[in-house]
Amino acid sequence: MRKNWKSMVKMTAAAAMTAAFAAGMAGCGNRAETSLEPVTVILDYVANTNHTGMYAALDQGYYKEAGLDVNIIEPTEGATATLIAVGKGDFGISYQEDVTVARTSQDPLPIKAIAALIQHNTSGFVTYADKDIHSPKDFEGKTYAGWGGPGEEAVLKAVMAKDGGDFSKLNMVISDGSGFEALKDEADIMWFFEGWDNVKCKLSNFPINYMELRRLDERLDYYTPVIIANEDTLKNKPEMVKKFLAATAKGYEYAIRQPQESARILQKYAPDYSLEMLTMSQEYLAGKYMEDTDRWGSMKDSVWDNYTDFMVEYGVIDKAVPAGECYTNEFLPQ
Repeated sequence: MRKNWKSMVKMTAAAAMTAAFAAGMAGCGNRAETSLEPVTVILDYVANTNHTGMYAALDQGYYKEAGLDVNIIEPTEGATATLIAVGKGDFGISYQEDVTVARTSQDPLPIKAIAALIQHNTSGFVTYADKDIHSPKDFEGKTYAGWGGPGEEAVLKAVMAKDGGDFSKLNMVISDGSGFEALKDEADIMWFFEGWDNVKCKLSNFPINYMELRRLDERLDYYTPVIIANEDTLKNKPEMVKKFLAATAKGYEYAIRQPQESARILQKYAPDYSLEMLTMSQEYLAGKYMEDTDRWGSMKDSVWDNYTDFMVEYGVIDKAVPAGECYTNEFLPQ
């Protein structure tokens, strides 16, 4: 789940304080115990079902059992990758493409991905069902409303070219955040996350056509989202990192086993969303967190390399970067 690229990093301080307060209340007993090590996690956006495992770990006391006093907040001062790079938090939620861009920028950010929250890309392009748009070739002459991410244009170019379409005939605009209703008359195509946006459409009886990204081009089955950390944290606090990931893994395993209860836990931190929506989303993601793996959070070189090569081919980055410089599995529980 994402917000407009330009507005995503401009969350209000009040929103962040609310999230921090909620997390703090859940762990208020922790702070009374000076033996617990404080840990700050910065989300990529508002609390949603991508993050449920962390909130389950908080609610079920897994972090406390690991000796950690975890505080989960929203980003307020800039992009999460930058905040983690400058030490504003211990861990952050980001995406494979953002980590790759950060590592290959003129001033590379000292961050690495340390766990994948979801094993496969669960996003895709969506159109209003009543419009005659059934494949990327049909995007010609239409309007796409997106968030302005670094690899967004490249993805559209690739899927349209593969389907015999002409990208130059697509009109791209930045979404105003009005949601799926805009697909009726303000835009023709949007990029949705199946476990969140598609659920909203279903609950509102809003008919859509959905084109799963990883089915359009296998190179686009990248990790989104991921947990990131500063390289200094990985070097200087390896045991803390291992304890955090072990407790977080337990939280996601809980969310897989208990999706309905996990939805109730998440609603404490995301009260603006109905329990019905959170439950539907959670039941979908329960089968995605560890899809095709028996080790939560693990990542593969091939997935990183495939998408890195794609980004180089389409000019998103100037040069390839080895997968080992972008991610590591070494801190995950065995």
